[in-house]
Amino acid sequence: MTVERVVLAEPRGFCAGVEKAIKALAWMVRVFEPPVYCYHEIVHNQLVVEQFREQGVVFVDDVTEVPPGAALMLSAHGTAPEVVAEARRRGGVVVDAVCPLVTKVHHEVKVRARKGFTVLYIGHAGHEEAIGTMAVAPEAVRLIETEEDLDGLDDLAPGEAPVALLAQTTLSHDEWRGLMEKARERFPDLWLPGRSDLCFATTNRQAALKAIAGESDAIVVIGSANSSNTVALEKVALAAGCPRVIRVNRPTELPDDLAGTVGVTAGASAPEALVQAVVERLAPEGTTVVSVTTEDEYFPPPPELRELLRGLASVLAVTTASPTGAPADPVGADRGQSAADLLLTAASPAA
Repeated sequence: MTVERVVLAEPRGFCAGVEKAIKALAWMVRVFEPPVYCYHEIVHNQLVVEQFREQGVVFVDDVTEVPPGAALMLSAHGTAPEVVAEARRRGGVVVDAVCPLVTKVHHEVKVRARKGFTVLYIGHAGHEEAIGTMAVAPEAVRLIETEEDLDGLDDLAPGEAPVALLAQTTLSHDEWRGLMEKARERFPDLWLPGRSDLCFATTNRQAALKAIAGESDAIVVIGSANSSNTVALEKVALAAGCPRVIRVNRPTELPDDLAGTVGVTAGASAPEALVQAVVERLAPEGTTVVSVTTEDEYFPPPPELRELLRGLASVLAVTTASPTGAPADPVGADRGQSAADLLLTAASPAA
């Protein structure tokens, strides 16, 4: 491998929603005796999930697998209302780590459905976010993945009933725009939210990738195959004309024949430690950072967790891995803590 230069896209890696979710689960691992349960993967990244498993987290795809009274976290992707209700019925502490941007879409679906709209939802079938969002008002939502799906809406006549368009937050902007324009042609009175449903972090990472694609002989996208925003980055790089696009979960998956200028980015669920390990493996002669914007968004811990943390601050001071003890107000100190650092130092009281 003879890589002359690595060009790093910025922003890349963890977004505000992922930071919130990972920190919340890391706090739960500190507070509760293992096992701590999590409904679905907390975020779609193999390394993050493996690290939490090592710390006693059990990931389940059905809340009925969770023993009554056990602590449970709901993933960042959003959860169907009936699943949330069943989780709370089981009697344990339930913390919902849903990203606020996903919550916004859930609210939009609920309001449009209540007003009699048919909601066209652009998303990926089987993705946890799409499943949870469509479950908010299943009788009113139609999943749209392709233009053929739009063409097949024979029972929806333009102008006869109100139609709204919403979207999965992690889509490629180009993918969403094409379907949005097609939907507007089909339904001239189509309702759209005042602000796009697409996550700002997803859009920022795609813009940064486009900025480096033209000067790169190859692009390395770091992230897992089940991460929608990571797959979107692959599509963006290919659409931008980059001759070679490689997605990896970890440095050992890099091919040995990379050469010239290699662009590197990471999906919103991929930790920065993976980025640095990939760069180290590429061993370039030089590294350049191309930044298109600075992100400073912050989402506080889930409300269910805030009072719990404050009430247990004295316990955390004893059990924390930090030599100076936990902060007197862990919620107030949350913004200054890195999810990556908290993930690495999280440990249960029994550890």
